[in-house]
Amino acid sequence: MDFLPPALTALIQELGRLPGMGPKSANRLAFHLLRTQKAAVDRLSVALAGLHEGVGFCKTCAFISAGDQCPICADPRRDDSILCVVEEPTDVIAIERTGEFRGRYHVLLGAISPMDGVGPGEIRVEELLERLRGGLTREVILATDGDIEGEATAAYLAQVVDRLGQGIGVTRLARGLPMGGELEYADELTIARALSGRRPL
Repeated sequence: MDFLPPALTALIQELGRLPGMGPKSANRLAFHLLRTQKAAVDRLSVALAGLHEGVGFCKTCAFISAGDQCPICADPRRDDSILCVVEEPTDVIAIERTGEFRGRYHVLLGAISPMDGVGPGEIRVEELLERLRGGLTREVILATDGDIEGEATAAYLAQVVDRLGQGIGVTRLARGLPMGGELEYADELTIARALSGRRPL
């Protein structure tokens, strides 16, 4: 795009590197920012510049934190005996929104994906095992995604937790039909999981 000013071209290129942002979306967002008042763009710029200075990952669980420990790990009221293992920090946010879970978390920061060259060594498996060796955990909830990578990660983690020989129970989040969903529109795998995960009323 030689006909565009270099600053705008650079912005479009950087926006295009964001996950889920295709070339058309990057163009739209760049032109939106161009039309936005300078004060609003300046606020965005300051927020982006300060992101890595004010936010990092918790040294215990790898959730988002403003210090060495996130508020969840620092909360003494949480149940140390239950550890929920998730792929990304956004998964913690989703579970916390339910208000149903009062245990601890462990964020893997990824999932096993041989096609992408991501093995157990590239995600936080060893850190998980180190926490489990501490002896406080009685149950590990595997809350990885329901895709191929998530299932492979859950299967691998179930094996390594079992090999620890500490009698830690391993559970998997139930999968099934969403609230308000209609059966006829659900895919076969979702229906199969809903059937296998059924419980008495």
